[in-house]
Amino acid sequence: MVLGLEPKSDSDAIQKAYSKLAQKYHPNSDTPNPEKFEAVNFAYEILSDPMLRREFDKLKGITGEEGGPKFSGAHFFDALGREAGLRMALLCVLYDRRRTKPFTPSVSLRNIENILDATTEELNFTLWYLKQRSYATNDDKSNLQITVEGMDFLESNRPSSTVVMPFIKASAMAAPQAVPSGVDESGARPRVGARLVGLLNHSTAAPSGAISLVKD
Repeated sequence: MVLGLEPKSDSDAIQKAYSKLAQKYHPNSDTPNPEKFEAVNFAYEILSDPMLRREFDKLKGITGEEGGPKFSGAHFFDALGREAGLRMALLCVLYDRRRTKPFTPSVSLRNIENILDATTEELNFTLWYLKQRSYATNDDKSNLQITVEGMDFLESNRPSSTVVMPFIKASAMAAPQAVPSGVDESGARPRVGARLVGLLNHSTAAPSGAISLVKD
């Protein structure tokens, strides 16, 4: 740990360690070290904020549980099905990003939290699994993107919308795109022959004095 503290150190110990190291590595001290000074400030910012401290402790596996770990009970079996759906939902989000934004395929964890309806614990567990399977990976900025293995898996095990959509927040849904002119509701454009016939029919019925495309 940057501040050299015990996992369950209280606020007084955190403040004391921070003051000592910040003074030591300050740019105007006798032993300046900008990188360590920044790291000390960042560590103090997290550990001094109760909410950030709780999240940090969870990530490090430090909990206040007494008497050792406990089994979740019946909830565990309900979570098995939900976790599988969440993995599919996250893969779909990463696949969709790769498909629609091939030059910027990565998604930050913060954006994923804004898209998926899941707890921090559920997301961390899901990310661990996908990375272990090599279905997803981090780029050089720690953002997430799908791998070729992840794409192959998703295409070979196509999930239904009923499995994926419950995990997608309504606020994260893209607005429906308008159908371009000349495209029917199925997404298909009229065949060239049909369009030409329509053009010719229109030109033969042109009003007097108008230029016709059909020779009399």
